[in-house]
Amino acid sequence: MPDITFYFDLGSPFAYLAASRLQTLLPEPVTWQPVLLGGLFKLTGRSSWALGDYRRREAGMADIERRAHAYGLAPMRWPDPWPADYLVAMRATTYAFAVGSGREFAMQAYRDAFQAGAELSVAEHVFESAARAGLDAAAVRAGVQDSEIKRTLRDATDRAYDRGVFGVPTIAIGDELFWGDDRLEDATAHLATCSS
Repeated sequence: MPDITFYFDLGSPFAYLAASRLQTLLPEPVTWQPVLLGGLFKLTGRSSWALGDYRRREAGMADIERRAHAYGLAPMRWPDPWPADYLVAMRATTYAFAVGSGREFAMQAYRDAFQAGAELSVAEHVFESAARAGLDAAAVRAGVQDSEIKRTLRDATDRAYDRGVFGVPTIAIGDELFWGDDRLEDATAHLATCSS
């Protein structure tokens, strides 16, 4: 079976939707790879769909709320402001994966952000999510300042870009990339053809 990688950023509600469904759609092992979406935007010259045109933003948020309902998730509660700068949050995620609690932290942070409305651009909110996920908040606070953690996140983002990832969520199955929450089923179907 080809390798499966899930590229994500905690600031992305579409990645939150995908993360919430991965377990039911894709078999393990799935590698969760934190990347900095802002870094990908700089590399690609793009920006978030949620910035700029107000009508596009409203339509996108309504679509996410519909999807969350259809997937049986709790009602969306949007952080304010959103989107913002998630550098500390993604360094914390990188640290959490380094100590073996990455998925637990990521899912707790996603729930805190998009079900409870916690703004993850606020470092204290990130550390509170870490504590709720069973991590030592002081260790996470130190981890986000660690030069190795910073470099790991930066390198992961660069490698993702080099692989062709330009946004999140992206599922990589071998050399095939599937961008978007609405491509998870396509990724699952592709994997089935690889396995048959």
